[in-house]
Amino acid sequence: MKKATLALAVLSALALTACQKQEATDKTATEATTEVKAEASTAKTYTTEKEQHSYALGASMGLFAQNRLGQQKDLGIDYDEAALMAGFKDGLANTTQYTVPELQELTRASDMKLKTAQDEKANAASVTNVAEGAAYLAENAKKEGVTTTASGLQYEVLTQGEGKSPASETSTVKVHYKGTLLDGTEFDSSYSRGEPATFPLNRVIPGWTEGVQLMKEGSTYRFTIPSDLAYGERATGNITPNSTLIFDVELLEVIEPEAEAQ
Repeated sequence: MKKATLALAVLSALALTACQKQEATDKTATEATTEVKAEASTAKTYTTEKEQHSYALGASMGLFAQNRLGQQKDLGIDYDEAALMAGFKDGLANTTQYTVPELQELTRASDMKLKTAQDEKANAASVTNVAEGAAYLAENAKKEGVTTTASGLQYEVLTQGEGKSPASETSTVKVHYKGTLLDGTEFDSSYSRGEPATFPLNRVIPGWTEGVQLMKEGSTYRFTIPSDLAYGERATGNITPNSTLIFDVELLEVIEPEAEAQ
């Protein structure tokens, strides 16, 4: 076996590689920490550089493991806690039961198993989303006040403003918005963040690019966006492939290029 420092470096590299391979649907380490109910560490306050750096290294490894195991749990992939802890302690002591190449191969096999399970889940969700999206759009189109455009975008005027509309798809707008899935799950909201969003209309999903150009400043519209005008087969956060999305959008301001420059 190599020196202990090499083993730790390899394990850190494996952790980094596995993190980089995760799909957009995965939870980030930051999100994971908000979900785990960890007990506050009150026994020790780290003040020296040696203590702080050592703690940070251990905590980073722990957060990676917690995030990874959370992903596995969501997909029904179990793990052995005793073996996990034994492997960590053996790595620190440079007494691992496997060589570094063997550890790399086992980690790759674990990554492949997780990736396969993620793909299967995404494919199943995609099929369901296509059917549910089509049914929802068909029913929503019958509602009074709902207009369907040539592209398939549906919109409903909740509040009609009197200001100006974006001049083109390159216009920059300032908006407040809330996005939900068909089951009502909120996946994004500028209201929740307490700050409106500002962006050029050609930098967002096609349903937004088209829909916001229909609005006037001061208006609030509800857009029901078919998956092909949203993220399509891509997945991001809580949005699974081929999801039909609902957005309530409040157009606060159209920022003309000259105003933006000033």
